[in-house]
Amino acid sequence: MLCSHLFAWAAIYIGVAFDVTIAQTQPPRPAFNAFEEAIIKPTHPNYQVSEGRLMAMQSAHRFTAQHYTLRALIAAGFNLNPEEVLGGPDWIDSERYDILALTPNDVRPGPDEQMKMLRKLLVDRFNLQFHREHKVLAIYVLTVTKKGSKLKESSASSDDPPVLVNRVFRDLVLLPARNATMAQFSSMMQRVVLDRPVVDKTGLSGRYDFDLEWAPNSSQFGGQGPPEAAEPVKASIFTALQEQLGLRLEATRGPVEVLVVDKAERPSEN
Repeated sequence: MLCSHLFAWAAIYIGVAFDVTIAQTQPPRPAFNAFEEAIIKPTHPNYQVSEGRLMAMQSAHRFTAQHYTLRALIAAGFNLNPEEVLGGPDWIDSERYDILALTPNDVRPGPDEQMKMLRKLLVDRFNLQFHREHKVLAIYVLTVTKKGSKLKESSASSDDPPVLVNRVFRDLVLLPARNATMAQFSSMMQRVVLDRPVVDKTGLSGRYDFDLEWAPNSSQFGGQGPPEAAEPVKASIFTALQEQLGLRLEATRGPVEVLVVDKAERPSEN
C-alpha cells in the first residue's frame, strides 16, 4: 500500500514538473543582423514630389523604401531628424532611391530590427562612414498639457509591434496610432513629420491607442507635405495635439547628438 501511494505521489509530482518545464520553454527570437537580399535602384525620373515617400514592411519578409534621399535614409535608420544628419556629398539631398529587401528568418522583424538591417545596408552598399558630435539645435519638446493627457492605454500585448503610419491627403493627415509609446511617437514625428528633432518629456511610460488628425503644411514630411490650405479643414499639428491628445509641442533650442557623414558613395551594384 505504501508503495502504491508513493508511486501515485511521484506520478503527480513528475506531471507538474513536466507542465512547468513546457510552459517556461520559449523559442529565442532570431537575430536580424542584415537583409538577406536587397535591390537598390534610383527612383524613376518621372517621380513627382507630390507622390511622397514610403517605408514599410509590405509582408512578413518584404521591406520597401520608396523615393528616399540618402539623408532621409540615414535619418530613418539612425532614428534622427534629417537636421541631425550633417555633411555628406552634394547628391545626398537630390538623388532619390528605391529599396526592396528580403528579411531573414521566419519571424516578421519589428521596427527596431528593420532599422538595424537598414543601417547595415547603408554601411555596406553606400559605403557610409560617419562620426558623432554634440550640437545645440532648434528642437521641439513634447510635454503633457496642464489639463492632463487624453491618451488611452492600449489593450494590445506589449509584444505586438506598434503601428504609426501617417495617411497624407491634400488637406488632411490621419494618424491612427496603435500600441505606441510616447518615445516611439516622438521618434516617428521627428523622423517623418516635423522639421526638427523632438524630445519626449511627457513622462508617460505606457502604450497607447489614439487617432490624431491635423492640417499639414509644406514644412512637414521632409518638405514634401502639401501646401497649407487657405481654409484648413482641420487644426494645425500644434493645436490638434493639445485638443485631441492633451499633449503640447514647444519650440525651443537644446543639445542633441548629431551624425556627421564623413564619406558616402552611390550604392554598389545589386
